[in-house]
Amino acid sequence: MNDEILEKYVTAGKLAATILKESRQEIRVGRSYLELVESVEARVKNEGADLAFPLNVSLNEDAAHDTASTGDERVFARGDVVKFDLGVQIDGYIADTATTVDLGNNELLLEASREALEAAIKLVRPGVTTGELGAAVEKEILGRGYRPIANLTGHGLDQYVAHMDPTIPNISIHGGTVLEEGMAIAIEPFATTGSGRVGEKTRVEIYSQIAEKPVRIPSARAVMEQISALHGLPFSRRSLNDKKKDLALLGLARSQIVHGYPVLSDIPGSLVSQHEHTLIVTADGCIVTTR
Repeated sequence: MNDEILEKYVTAGKLAATILKESRQEIRVGRSYLELVESVEARVKNEGADLAFPLNVSLNEDAAHDTASTGDERVFARGDVVKFDLGVQIDGYIADTATTVDLGNNELLLEASREALEAAIKLVRPGVTTGELGAAVEKEILGRGYRPIANLTGHGLDQYVAHMDPTIPNISIHGGTVLEEGMAIAIEPFATTGSGRVGEKTRVEIYSQIAEKPVRIPSARAVMEQISALHGLPFSRRSLNDKKKDLALLGLARSQIVHGYPVLSDIPGSLVSQHEHTLIVTADGCIVTTR
């Protein structure tokens, strides 16, 4: 971490925070899911930055990895609990931030993940373990009568890398990684009315390139040309301009060139809230870039 890199993290964070705060006001009953996603993603680019991953908008029991599909006809409904997870990057340096919008009567559920995040942030400084952060998250969520999602975690960040060590649990664990000055991390508590664990749905709209191999099928080559500039960062099926993109993605996944990220969901009928900030660990605490 040097001053130039720190400035890019901070600039990305300020932009992400502004867009998140203003765009959450657009989530209302009857609003088009697709229009919202496309509007927010376009704004990131119009502001001179790039997406670190497709805008994640996940509803109710769905915790993560959902985004709009081409021609998506969904609209937000009364009672929805909407997770809104935005990633902005400048030269690969990422701001990862999330909030939850309640279209029902679930304020305590939202408070659980929001206050869990704040409790963890207060602890961040060199020498603290990720296990201690997880314990703080778990305490706030359990104390409000909900469960933390045990198999979703916060994570480290690096240039063009949206997920890496250290893993930051949402439950108490013994030990864990010791935080060091200069680390870039994202803390993201999830609180749920359900089981406290997520599983994979069949819906897959988000992918990333994980390998470079020769491809023969023209449609697959066309997709590779579109995603090569992303440096392995995730992209959406919707963002690809090829009539045979579904066939291409299927072939690329089978060849282990791209990896798909299924929507992650707790049990049907449950509700999940999420809040997230990106932080840089400093000598005496941290900088929250996404405030």
